Amino acid sequence: MRIGHWSKTFILACFFSGLAASAQTGAQTDAAASLMGVFSGASRGNGVVQSPSDAAGLLLELRHISSPLSGYELSYAYNRANQTYKQDCATVSNCTSSSPAAVSANAHQISGAWLASVHIVNIRPFVLAGLGLQFNNPAAGQSKTAGASKPVVFYGLGGDWGLGRRAGLRFQYRKNVYKAPGLTSLYSSTGSFTSTTEIAAGYYFRF
Repeated sequence: MRIGHWSKTFILACFFSGLAASAQTGAQTDAAASLMGVFSGASRGNGVVQSPSDAAGLLLELRHISSPLSGYELSYAYNRANQTYKQDCATVSNCTSSSPAAVSANAHQISGAWLASVHIVNIRPFVLAGLGLQFNNPAAGQSKTAGASKPVVFYGLGGDWGLGRRAGLRFQYRKNVYKAPGLTSLYSSTGSFTSTTEIAAGYYFRF
């Protein structure tokens, strides 16, 4: 049996109306804890190559969503952030090939974000963007090192998968952009912007 033009229009209208209703009824407040992989690229500048190490980390979030376009999040993130500094012989004419300086460090980030999301059945995809402050602290016992704090701009996307009324799984991707920190007096900072990619998976609990 063929479906007429008006029948098709009615079915599509009902479908999109139901989709919109599902999106509008998804207010939620939750707390989440996730493990993440942190991946960083090298930066160059001022005759220096700075190479952060890839590492594992922890992401804690407190989130409130009141409508699809109105949500916010406060978060704290921690990861190892070891840095290696060396001369950039590709740009330094009198390169001495001096020994690299390796600094063992930790990174702590406090941030706030706006987010938009849609709630459909037990799945909630979301996008977010925000600002934060990253504190890079060298581990104790290292000479000629000092901490550095840098503003951070970040954005990301992800999704929640509900496992019940109160809890579920959260998967997300984040990109941080900030100026490379100078943690040792043996080399200057590159002074360049660098980026860090975070891939996280964890568990959330609704209040």
